[in-house]
Amino acid sequence: MKYSTDGTQYHIGLKEGDIGEYVILPGDPKRCEKIAAYFDEPKLVADRREFITYTGYLNGVKVSVTSTGIGGPSASIALEELVKVGAKNFIRVGTCGGMQTDVKSGDLVIATGAIRMEGTSKEYAPIEFPAVADFDMVTALKSSAEKLNIPHHVGVVQCKDAFYGQHNPEIMPVNYELENKWNAWLKLGCLASEMESAALFVVGSFLKVKVGSIFLVVANQEREKQGLENPVVHDTDSAIKVAIEAIKYLISIK
Repeated sequence: MKYSTDGTQYHIGLKEGDIGEYVILPGDPKRCEKIAAYFDEPKLVADRREFITYTGYLNGVKVSVTSTGIGGPSASIALEELVKVGAKNFIRVGTCGGMQTDVKSGDLVIATGAIRMEGTSKEYAPIEFPAVADFDMVTALKSSAEKLNIPHHVGVVQCKDAFYGQHNPEIMPVNYELENKWNAWLKLGCLASEMESAALFVVGSFLKVKVGSIFLVVANQEREKQGLENPVVHDTDSAIKVAIEAIKYLISIK
């Protein structure tokens, strides 16, 4: 279905030529300007709904940042429409809640895959299909975190649709399911919980584009339960720096 005569995408307000092949995907629109400050010659190119986009350059190559809002539905819309206007490589930069007790506030988590405990990906692929990050993206993010000497963890994350289902499962009518599955994820070594990567990984597989994810650990409710130190951290700058470094690396080896 076409919504414009010039190819402008209905939700994100972008058309071919507006963005680069490399796009950083934060959830929060207010984070876009902060990320774009790392670009050369950044310019605001679109501001529609929760989707704000800046485009600039890294190492002489056009790159962009587009916010996705919260959750899989809006993230999948952004990804679909960005691919239609020329994007091919994506790094989600966001926040998460740690799950394993060694995943501490302020650490970074790089996802290799995501548990599909959300609804969006089920409209793209049967539940048996795994939500996995692109190998090159994971490698670039890990090597960049090591280069910058930033504490990080690499592994599986959990994706859900209900933020408060994670934080207050005991009050939910389906508390038996939420709590039992949470305990299963813990036993399986799941590192952290967030809300977008499962959808992005599955949609990326479908669209044949590369997707990776990196998160700042805001806090860890399992550490809190055990009385361990658990400050709340909000500054995503370390995750942004790793994503920027990863894109520069990917550009250099292309």
